[in-house]
Amino acid sequence: MTEKERKNRILQALEETYPEAGPELHFTNPYETLVATILSAQCTDKQVNRVTPAVFARYPDANAMAKAEVDELFPLVKSCGFRSKAGNIIAACRILSEQYGGEVPDTREALMSLPGVGRKTANVVLSNAFGIPAFAVDTHVFRVSNRTGLCRADTVEETERQMTRLIPEEKWGRAHHWLIWHGRRVCKAQRPLCGECPLAEWCRKRMD
Repeated sequence: MTEKERKNRILQALEETYPEAGPELHFTNPYETLVATILSAQCTDKQVNRVTPAVFARYPDANAMAKAEVDELFPLVKSCGFRSKAGNIIAACRILSEQYGGEVPDTREALMSLPGVGRKTANVVLSNAFGIPAFAVDTHVFRVSNRTGLCRADTVEETERQMTRLIPEEKWGRAHHWLIWHGRRVCKAQRPLCGECPLAEWCRKRMD
């Protein structure tokens, strides 16, 4: 079996195992997608989902959030991490209100110019809020992609580059979620469940 065939078997197995894979953050529009994704950095999706209903009820759009103060927002999101997240969300929404009419832009460059938004967050928003092909690399995607041998990369950026060359563009968004679901359910960081893994036959970690 060639390397290309091995990698294609892994991707096929992921697609067959997780046909319903999708975002586990709760959001209904680009603004909510942006806020939830900023909050999710170094925090579980479950915890973010616990706090966002109150956040979105009080600040239903970017224009409303732009008028908030950190001391008002932070108590609502404190369980998701640092005070700087609240500051970044407000600062980002002030830019959206002042420069984009309160709308979230749909380009990576514009998104990455916002406080608290790196390439991963921008790619999540592009893919999930706008349906624009993008492949976001979070800790699960990085781990599973490299552990299985789908790619061999030392950085998030190189992982994204190699994976977007491997996976057809129309599947980038779905493949991102396959890898996340597999990383959370089977290919865990500390104790991967290799005996239960549908990829085991072709996994580089098991073959080495």
